[in-house]
Amino acid sequence: MNATDQARNLELAQAIAAVAVLFRQHFPDARVNLTPWRDDPQTRAWAEAECVDLSFHFPGWNPRNQCRSMLLQLRLVGAPIGGRPRLLGALIRGLTYESERWRLATLGDWQPSGSHLPDPAVVAKLQTFCRGLFDLLSGAGSDASAA
Repeated sequence: MNATDQARNLELAQAIAAVAVLFRQHFPDARVNLTPWRDDPQTRAWAEAECVDLSFHFPGWNPRNQCRSMLLQLRLVGAPIGGRPRLLGALIRGLTYESERWRLATLGDWQPSGSHLPDPAVVAKLQTFCRGLFDLLSGAGSDASAA
């Protein structure tokens, strides 16, 4: 579900903004898009209330990234009153206009899979970013960030 549609309270809006800032710390050339999905009946049929989606677009083809855009999908658990939501996991997909080139999930060994993998330095940045997501949305010292 589009991040803008999910920002229903101040805590979640702040968390989404913090995620965008965190990503831009690792990839400063990226431009954030809080509405990566079209708003039409077909897309709404697949909407998941516990998922927050945002994308990041680069100024052109990036051979190190092996993509032009990255779609970030965050799976969240509702927050206690007055608190931030808790991150269950994240999925990052490297995309071109034609198709998905690779994906990295915070399950297993946190390694990308796909037809055109990003440079190892980019993989390390993505893994560091994901650890930061867990710190940001799960609290410092989360077991999930130890991968």
